[in-house]
Amino acid sequence: MGWGTIPDDHQLMAGMVGLQTSHRYGNENYLQSDFVIGIGNRWANRHTGGLETYTAGRKFVHIDIEPTQIGRVFSPDLGIASDAGAALAGLVELAKERAAAGSLPDYSAWVAECQDRKASLHRKTHFENIPIKPQRVYEEMNKSFGRDTTYVSTIGLSQIAGAQMLHVFGPRKWINAGQAGPLGWTAPAALGVARSNPDQTVVALSGDYDFQFMIEELAVGAQFNLPYIHVVVNNSYLGLIRQSQRGFNMEQNVSLAFENINSSHLSEDTRGYGVDHLKVAEGLGCKAVRVEDPNDLAAAFDKAKALMGEFQVPVVVEVILEKVTNISMGVEINAVNEFEELAESAADAPTAILALQA
Repeated sequence: MGWGTIPDDHQLMAGMVGLQTSHRYGNENYLQSDFVIGIGNRWANRHTGGLETYTAGRKFVHIDIEPTQIGRVFSPDLGIASDAGAALAGLVELAKERAAAGSLPDYSAWVAECQDRKASLHRKTHFENIPIKPQRVYEEMNKSFGRDTTYVSTIGLSQIAGAQMLHVFGPRKWINAGQAGPLGWTAPAALGVARSNPDQTVVALSGDYDFQFMIEELAVGAQFNLPYIHVVVNNSYLGLIRQSQRGFNMEQNVSLAFENINSSHLSEDTRGYGVDHLKVAEGLGCKAVRVEDPNDLAAAFDKAKALMGEFQVPVVVEVILEKVTNISMGVEINAVNEFEELAESAADAPTAILALQA
């Protein structure tokens, strides 16, 4: 929830830690730490993984406004019941006093080490495959949408992958509408964000099933002129459920594909993906663009921005993905499974923060 409070390109942004929505450099930086302050957090298991690995060799301070949350998952070395803002103000004031007294340690070497890890530990995003690999979608989104962009997502493999590869540059610019919450919240949440932030670019991110769950809410955006861009990464699969079934050597009831007799205009590569999201979106009073080649993504996003500005309605950008992609995740923060190639040069991950030198 605090992602963006420290912008992704700030030298003190060490990365997100976790089993799924995490950065490789975030996990590595955390594993090098010896002291951790948690502010208003739950120590949820998707963040920590196994507690033995997570807590080994570290001291913890947990600050929360609700005293019963402190020590609920594991006992910190110090628990503080406080409003988060008040606690942070107090810590900053103490740091200033120590700096003035010359007793504040110099952490610049630690920051430099974190920067080195941040520069060298990235997942590859630049794929040329057709159908499109999802990593390339997030790379192009980083190129096309500026620092003022507010992203909205809900749940699924797209949300996990997006959080690993997109960049956020301000507080409340990543709206996760219910972590592990109900499917379909993305569209109505994006409409609310667009209504409350009319001067910002709002970009929603959904897999095809999340999008279908409450697709009718697009009509609300058309009715009340609430423009935003909805990127739908369509593999006609329940991607996260399919990946979770790998451990059971099964693939059961996860394909959403069928031959759509009313959409024969689909190319040979995309035939059989089922629901024609363009027709449905346009029938609900919105605009829509389909992308089948990764080299067309930038133009599609530019077109979506132009359509949104001209018609003041939601604009759907549907990207036809490869059907099966495994996204990085694991059960321990020191053993996340990397299913795809890792970046070896800046060309492999051109929009990664502090990307590797070519």
